[in-house]
Amino acid sequence: MGATEPAVEEREETEKKQRGVKAVEEEEGEGESKDKEHHRFLASLNRLNPTNPLRIIVNNGGGTRYTTPPSSRAPPPTQTQPPPTRAPPPEEPHPPPSPSPSTPPPQPLQQQSRSIFTPTPQTLASLNSTKYTNKFFLLLFILHKVVAIAFVCFLVFRGVQGLIGSNGNNVKRKEQRILKFLLPQVEAASLLSIILAFSWQMAFRLWPEFMIHFILWSTFLMSLSSGILLLCFQMPATDAVGVCLIAFSIGNGLYACWITRRIKFCSKILVKSLEPVSKFSDLNLPTYYMLAAGFVWMSLWIFGVIGALNFYFPPLVIIGLVLSLAWTTEVMRNVVNLTVSRVVALFYLRGMQSSTRFSFQRALSRNLGSACLGSLFVPTIEALRIVARGLNLLKGEDEFMFCCANCCLNLMTFIFEHGNGWAFVQIAAYGKGFVRASQDTWKLFEDADMVEIVDADITSSICFLTGICSGCVCVIMAAAWTYTVYKPFTATISLLAFFIGYLMTRISMALPHACVSCYYACYAENSESRFFDKTIRDRQALIKNGRVVVPTTPRVRRAVA
Repeated sequence: MGATEPAVEEREETEKKQRGVKAVEEEEGEGESKDKEHHRFLASLNRLNPTNPLRIIVNNGGGTRYTTPPSSRAPPPTQTQPPPTRAPPPEEPHPPPSPSPSTPPPQPLQQQSRSIFTPTPQTLASLNSTKYTNKFFLLLFILHKVVAIAFVCFLVFRGVQGLIGSNGNNVKRKEQRILKFLLPQVEAASLLSIILAFSWQMAFRLWPEFMIHFILWSTFLMSLSSGILLLCFQMPATDAVGVCLIAFSIGNGLYACWITRRIKFCSKILVKSLEPVSKFSDLNLPTYYMLAAGFVWMSLWIFGVIGALNFYFPPLVIIGLVLSLAWTTEVMRNVVNLTVSRVVALFYLRGMQSSTRFSFQRALSRNLGSACLGSLFVPTIEALRIVARGLNLLKGEDEFMFCCANCCLNLMTFIFEHGNGWAFVQIAAYGKGFVRASQDTWKLFEDADMVEIVDADITSSICFLTGICSGCVCVIMAAAWTYTVYKPFTATISLLAFFIGYLMTRISMALPHACVSCYYACYAENSESRFFDKTIRDRQALIKNGRVVVPTTPRVRRAVA
């Protein structure tokens, strides 16, 4: 019996050793399987789009835990080496060895992936910038509105005083005549302009490609028809307005023929840029709010114009009121532009569905100063673009015209670097000032080789012609009505109706214009996003190969030092 006990003990020890070896092998197998699963998870994360919210959260929040490669494990023990009876404790993380002066320190993997795939934390923080942009112009616009409202109310009071007062029968009869024969036509023009504004925007969203052709030629027909109608009245004032409209219709027809080659590409961009609108059901609400506010202000403004006829220097007062109304409605249009630009830009750049209400509040508060500055600056830019193109076509061999053209081209280069209509995208997305946003956006276009493409875009021209078309429709309605009831007011009411129809339609057309601007600007910032197709890339290839000639605004090349 004594001899068998050592044999039993040896067998038990051998079984314990074998069980220990199996336990260690099982632990190592589980560790290797976990490592394989972990590497597959990291590989799936690296295949995610950089704008994917999960990718951004992992890279910013906890991505550093998985960037270091796993430490190599010891080889499994063999039968000749006695394995330990229990698993060793986990190793403590050791600091990396200090690099020698001759070898540069290796760059961490997390820093490389952050710089390539994800935006910097400063960029993410700037999306919710809390500072007010262009404060001087914000205060200037607020002061202007306070003075304008007070002055219009004063003019309304003067009009009511002249209507019910006893300071003269001539003034009373004049204002009664104005209220009877001018006010109904102007209010009807306001209502018609709102209906046309809603109709144009809905039509552009449903049939964008067709509407580009339709607006180009319907504006030609409407301006020609309204001009001929005013000429038929055979009065000096209406003849002057009619000649201007006919001249514009001729220029419009020539422009429509000139841009024929650009229509197809711009139609593709418009169709593609309007796709995100269907994802935001309330994106039209800012347009409705601004149109309602514009109608209320125009109704009060019309009474102010009537009261100005009973004030000192009526022509100068009415011109001031017209300029004030133009700036106010342009600011309203750019508020809609900023709201839509923020919603669509964050969708393109971050894959986010941001709140339209929050974006509208930002446009009315923190970014309102940039909207006020842009409302003064951008129309001037567009006018100078037309002048520069005209001088470039007319300069020929004449030395004087050549010098004037070069001077204008230098001025245009400076203006486009410091202020352009594309700036509203970065103002809305990052909270930049107008000048800085213009410079950064144009720099993106230059880096992405998109200057020729965006300079040849006709979206702003289409929106402008849509407003002209609405104005001409209002002229036809108001002029025909006024001529039948009181002929002397025909020219005045025609101008007011055209002005109101144009301004109200421009507010509604801010949505498609903002969508196209976001498409170009966001593509220049991140052309690899999954939201963009090959339309712009193919266009760039055609331009480089010389298969497409794009007539653009001429620019002066800078001398290389």
